[in-house]
Amino acid sequence: MNELNERYYENPVRRGFYPDPSVLRVGEDYYMVNSTFQYFPAITISHSSDLVHWKTIGHAITKNEYLDLSGIADSHGIWAPDISYSGGVYYIFAPLRLNNPPEGQQAPLRVQLVMKSERPEGPYSKPVLLPVDAIDPSHFVDDDGTHYMIVPPGINVVKLNDDCSKVLEGPVCVWKGTGKRAPEGPHIFKRGDYYYAVLAEGGTGYGHSITEARAKNLYGPYEPCPYNPVLTQGDPGAKLQRCGHGDLVETQNGDWWILYLCGRPSGGNFTTLGRETSLDPVEWTDDGWFLVNRGRGPSEKQLAPDLPETACPEAYFDDFDGGSLSPEWEFVRNPDETLYSLTQRPGSFRIVTGDYGLDSIRSVNTLLRREEEFQYAASLKLEFHPAAGEKAGLVCYYGLRNYIECFLTGNGAGNSVILQENRNGAVTRLGETAFSGNTVYLRVRVRGQERRFYASEDNQSWNLVGSDPNCTFLSDEGITQGKHHTGTLVGLFANNGGSGSRVPADFDWFRYRNE
Repeated sequence: MNELNERYYENPVRRGFYPDPSVLRVGEDYYMVNSTFQYFPAITISHSSDLVHWKTIGHAITKNEYLDLSGIADSHGIWAPDISYSGGVYYIFAPLRLNNPPEGQQAPLRVQLVMKSERPEGPYSKPVLLPVDAIDPSHFVDDDGTHYMIVPPGINVVKLNDDCSKVLEGPVCVWKGTGKRAPEGPHIFKRGDYYYAVLAEGGTGYGHSITEARAKNLYGPYEPCPYNPVLTQGDPGAKLQRCGHGDLVETQNGDWWILYLCGRPSGGNFTTLGRETSLDPVEWTDDGWFLVNRGRGPSEKQLAPDLPETACPEAYFDDFDGGSLSPEWEFVRNPDETLYSLTQRPGSFRIVTGDYGLDSIRSVNTLLRREEEFQYAASLKLEFHPAAGEKAGLVCYYGLRNYIECFLTGNGAGNSVILQENRNGAVTRLGETAFSGNTVYLRVRVRGQERRFYASEDNQSWNLVGSDPNCTFLSDEGITQGKHHTGTLVGLFANNGGSGSRVPADFDWFRYRNE
């Protein structure tokens, strides 16, 4: 065994809210896309050279005019995307999950988006809409160059024209799956004489799994694998749960691997970080089936692929000195470009207060990055001159009804730093401290399900504003209303409390560090 194979890694390899992975190799480079739901820019694109260390390099949709998420409900929007490469062109397919129509009306719940680029990081073309009401599309190009879109439930084949802008035939169901509920996340790839069909089954929560089937003709008949499910978590006490929805890739060395979603519970079955991406080796049996991790289930620690290692820094610091935002940032829905700036005050990210709070779907310019671990610290420096009701600060955010905000605000006689939570729609003040100045440092320290928030005048001496010992409501399992498929993010915001005022909040820097 050579030195490269002596390395080990720990799952998940893409930590935090990175669900529904699709992976692609071009030469010696690997590219992955993940779901982004209501967040913008949409569809995170990551790069790696070793399948273990990933770096965000772009997004498939970066222009407001290409995708309107402004009225999209939490955990709707962009669901599981797919990335592929054919004829020198990168393709990204993705479903747009729309809001449910008003009672008594019928309308499609989903349409499919197709984007193309000559570069993996983009920019990508304006999405073409395909009128197929399904989720989780993937792209398959057969040996003769014919393009297909594969959609659930089960494996449905949709024949497309040469530029993937029009449906020619289908959907035609070629395999329904093994009989478990929610057969989704379909992929087809070809190896040797066989077409292999890959499905996620059992729902995206606990009990999730991956199954396979094969056929010598694209349209079947498909033979289910005798070893199904080829991946599931059978140990309720294991570190990794909710394992399923995966995509396979062959390395330049001829080895096979699978990237799949998982969730790490904390404080019970609460996956606060959301669904993440794990990696495991794939072996082929003598009778031509693939097995994941030799049928042992998801691995917590694993030998690294025999590939050149690429390291990514664990700490994150943004001083907002560049002319554009780091690709690690996401807005909640489409930003209002007239109410933020990186140039009005050079070296700061300026948010001008908008009219709606974090609990409104019309709130704009909340800027977030993913939490990665159950123990971390995040801090920022803010200059803000608020009147009563105007606020700006730090937020740990799951959705419209579930977040914790720590902010500087005016109180009529001066300023205060206030901590409050929105727990499934119930707003509770958790702490308040008087603050004399207009420049404040804010910090959150997370330890499992406990979050403690601090304020400082000098970034040296910190005062506890308040804490929340039980933040399980910031998780899929802690949500009591609506869909819940995302995870908790941390970042910055500003709004005016409904006064209509436009006051700049200048964020000088933001720091995130796993501890």
